[in-house]
Amino acid sequence: MSTTKTLLSKKTIEIIQSTVPVLEQFGEQITKRFYQLMFSNHPELLNIFNHAHQKQGRQPKALAASVYAAAKHIDNLEAILPFVKQIGHKHRSLGVKKEHYPIVGKYLLLAIKDVLGDAATDEVIEAWREAYGVIADVFIQVEEEMYREAEGKAGGWKDFRRFTVQKKVKESDVITSFYLVPEDGGAVSDFLPGQYVSVKVNVPGETYTHIRQYSLSDAPGKGYYRISVKKEAATDTQPAGIVSNYLHDHIQEGDVLELSAPAGDFTLDMTKETPVVLISGGIGITPLLSMVNTLAMNQPQRKVTFIHAAINGSVHAFDSHMTHLAKEHESLSYYICYQSPSEMDRQKPHFAKEGLINLEWIQSVVQDPQADFYFCGPVPFMKTVYHALKEWEVAKENIHYEFFGPAGDLTK
Repeated sequence: MSTTKTLLSKKTIEIIQSTVPVLEQFGEQITKRFYQLMFSNHPELLNIFNHAHQKQGRQPKALAASVYAAAKHIDNLEAILPFVKQIGHKHRSLGVKKEHYPIVGKYLLLAIKDVLGDAATDEVIEAWREAYGVIADVFIQVEEEMYREAEGKAGGWKDFRRFTVQKKVKESDVITSFYLVPEDGGAVSDFLPGQYVSVKVNVPGETYTHIRQYSLSDAPGKGYYRISVKKEAATDTQPAGIVSNYLHDHIQEGDVLELSAPAGDFTLDMTKETPVVLISGGIGITPLLSMVNTLAMNQPQRKVTFIHAAINGSVHAFDSHMTHLAKEHESLSYYICYQSPSEMDRQKPHFAKEGLINLEWIQSVVQDPQADFYFCGPVPFMKTVYHALKEWEVAKENIHYEFFGPAGDLTK
């Protein structure tokens, strides 16, 4: 990657860095305005972006964080390369292309001008125009390499590929698995445990295509991909999930879905032999299930602790599978935490805690803070786990987690 120092003048860098406090204050306002402007002028981009995340404010918040980070490190974008790669995985799996970046740049600058008014002088806007060009080039380089890699793998492909639903299995009252094989009968590319695919669907009655990302919930190398989808019911704060309900209610065995090649940087490190702790909440079990299945197959002697939290047994998927796995592998310890267990739930052999997970309980079942911790689930659950691990002084490099949807901040 070219350094920004050689591409931007000292003056431009100074101007961009001077806007950092403003971005911290008005960033989300700017990105909300950006999406309004872009989608009103380019509604076709609604075929790529997740509409629900726009309405919930998660996407503007995530973009604001990206813009802020880029401005803060404009003199050394290599510092945010891991961040760029994480976003790049999302973009590649959604089908974001080089030609989309000038559109984004145009409306981002207009949004900055709209929100900041007179404070966005011609000098500031021109500096941001230059800086955006450099930042966009970094993303484009990273993503083009990801496209080449995905297509170049054995069994790999570019963009979307048609897969047949070979099997549909109900895992709990709210979670159903879909086993997917290529319609063309060809091979499927390998993936890393923890990665996801994008599923593209045309829902009857909907104007635009919908794309959702679902973790692969089984180990690689089995000739199929499995996604396990939670049916998102309507709540007081958000409508029912359009895609999850469509998959549950209308997609049957023999139907076809379009999939991106696997992507994502929340992946199990198989080069290590340190103990592994997998902590999942609700549907957050899916990437961790791929990890535990892979460990059982390829590193059966590696010490693994699997903790799953759910409201109760009726919504808990894969309990029988995990119970069987724990029975077969002495090195695997399995614990269940239910917030509101039934009497039947309490009789389960691996039921270990009623209520919410906390540090004291984690320490009672995990003795080694030097282990590698992987966790996924609803954001409040993840914040609890993150803060517990930080309080325990688990090393930063041993803490790994995945957000479903736009990245957030667990530190607050």
